[in-house]
Amino acid sequence: MEIKIFPNGIFGAITYLVYDKKTKEGAIVDCTCAIEEIEQIVKKENIHLKYALITHGHFDHVYCVSKLKKTFPQIQILIHKEDMYLLDKMETQCTMAGIEDIKIPCIDGLVDENTTNLCLGDKKIKVIHTSGHSKGGVCYLIDNILFSGDTLFQGSIGRCDLWGGSMSEIEKSIKEKLFTLDENIIVYPGHGDSTTIKYEKEYNPYFGLNR
Repeated sequence: MEIKIFPNGIFGAITYLVYDKKTKEGAIVDCTCAIEEIEQIVKKENIHLKYALITHGHFDHVYCVSKLKKTFPQIQILIHKEDMYLLDKMETQCTMAGIEDIKIPCIDGLVDENTTNLCLGDKKIKVIHTSGHSKGGVCYLIDNILFSGDTLFQGSIGRCDLWGGSMSEIEKSIKEKLFTLDENIIVYPGHGDSTTIKYEKEYNPYFGLNR
């Protein structure tokens, strides 16, 4: 899989473009910036964008999703059903953040851990429900790559003081779902630098063996 990283989104949120080198099938993970750059790469590499995989419904991770849909009308915008309420609260979210209201286009599909029909080429996209940062927060696992949204960061975890947040739930999600994955999996979070499952199990101050 090929990954392009666009780290300069609103509030430091990251947009990812991931695609299969052979089939050129691709997806956007969260959508917070760089639509013009993404469009250039898509045209240059002849990528067919299939999905916009939203990890959760906070404004900084869907900031440019309307522009993405206008640029690539065929793309399917997908989110976990339990975070639809956050999209309904978008005006309130934006007011609290001090930014103009974001208009979200119609969601094309809802995902959960029973979703099995997502793929890029011959690589299945596994949906892992990791509540805690939000009720419907999810991670997307593609081969040995995990897009963790705001659940797990390098050396940290997502905040739990927003709507639907829960420290006990995020700890359970990470311990029982993410830390049971292969330790060599590379983690690409919603903010900050990439890491690995192995590194976080050992050194994350919330869980690490050396804390």
